[in-house]
Amino acid sequence: MRTAGFCILLLFARPLVPQDRGLLPQDIHPVILFRLPPVSPEDLDEQGRRLLAARTGYQPAPGPAHISVDSPRELDLGIPSGENSPVGPRFFQLAVLIIAREIDQQYEWSSHELAGRRQGLEQSVIDVVKYNRGVDGLSKGDATLVTFGRTLFCQPRVSSELWQKMVSLFGRQHTVQLMMIMGDYFRVGFMLNAVDQRLPPGARHCCRR
Repeated sequence: MRTAGFCILLLFARPLVPQDRGLLPQDIHPVILFRLPPVSPEDLDEQGRRLLAARTGYQPAPGPAHISVDSPRELDLGIPSGENSPVGPRFFQLAVLIIAREIDQQYEWSSHELAGRRQGLEQSVIDVVKYNRGVDGLSKGDATLVTFGRTLFCQPRVSSELWQKMVSLFGRQHTVQLMMIMGDYFRVGFMLNAVDQRLPPGARHCCRR
């Protein structure tokens, strides 16, 4: 364990040396080694700039902390309406339902199907997710988000083309926020599945695979 910890410390202590661009896909940044470029204050909204400024000694580097820096804020979790989410309550609920469906999380689904309808998420969109239907009849934003969530869960990677489509439709900051929502609700659903959380009487089931 000491050796592993020491190796990790060495890894983070090493200066970042740009990788050879010829060895990387075109959309991978040669220093931070993922698809998002390093963040500057100009990329963020007012709250994001304030929170970024609070990160003393921030330097772009590989790793999850440097992905979430595109969204340096607390997200509205629990059993929320999504009204406080930067992506808006409708897309918040859709992102949660995509993950709940992918992991067959009945309790999560039953709460957020109702919440989604209250936040303007159409039943026709909910049913595409619920019954694992094709996305051809959806709006471009809904179709892209559903495809992104399904692909990321099942592959578990997305193509450069699908990534760029997400960013062009939602922007970098909201794309990261949508990923964080799906990731957080995957974690919650994972734990609910582990403890075999049952539905209260009268709750609506999501269809199972």
